[in-house]
Amino acid sequence: MQKLWLTAAAALVLAACAGQRAAHEPGAPSLAATPLLTAHSPGILAALSDPRRPAEDTARDAARHAAETLAFAGARPGARVGEILPGGGYFTRLLAIAVGPEGRVYPVVRPVASVAGWEKPALEVAAQYPNASAVRSEFTAMNYPEPLDVVFTAQNYHDFHITDYHFGEVAQINSAAFAALKPGGAYVVIDHSAIAGTAVSADRQSLHRIDQAAVRREVEAAGFVFDAESEALRNPDDPRTAGIFDPAIRGHTDQFMMRFRKPAAH
Repeated sequence: MQKLWLTAAAALVLAACAGQRAAHEPGAPSLAATPLLTAHSPGILAALSDPRRPAEDTARDAARHAAETLAFAGARPGARVGEILPGGGYFTRLLAIAVGPEGRVYPVVRPVASVAGWEKPALEVAAQYPNASAVRSEFTAMNYPEPLDVVFTAQNYHDFHITDYHFGEVAQINSAAFAALKPGGAYVVIDHSAIAGTAVSADRQSLHRIDQAAVRREVEAAGFVFDAESEALRNPDDPRTAGIFDPAIRGHTDQFMMRFRKPAAH
């Protein structure tokens, strides 16, 4: 009986390992569709305590609810994550540790001259982590080297609508995110909330906010299915009328966090 039990247990372990390997194959379902993480998962705790993180990053963890955000995004060991508009690399660092050495993080940097300016930090941060590789690509046609489990963008979606930034059509960016994901993969969007019902214009530069409902409509139009939202970044004391760089509200804006799925049938 004991021999039979050990044989069955070994078979289960081998099956689990085979499933883990298969999850990295291009045609396999996304890791992001597996049971959700928690803010206390080992990989997430390791990411927060990474000694390479600058002090200015760790000082922002509480306000940005970093652990809850990583868990909501599905930044689990082995995951493949694409990051649109990585900025100074705050989440790039966290994601690289959270997904572990078997995972991969791909911050997207446009192949244009402006990369030498405000997009340059993404290249520098990615170079510090063996499992992070910056991808030079337009956001409307993101060329990742492999299918992804997660496409992630934080506090940037409103920028897609700012014509001066020349990111391309928002619908094309969302379609590119859809195409980059494995079936069941997650598209995670975090941004500063505008007053509900505010029209999405072609120029969001005055406040750098956007209406959550408008974002949901645009993302769903690309074929995504709404999966969940988190209240972790909500601040009911933010009237949503001031620009996000206003000292009275900077770092404490009311923000929405939504997760969408690419249907498993695709």
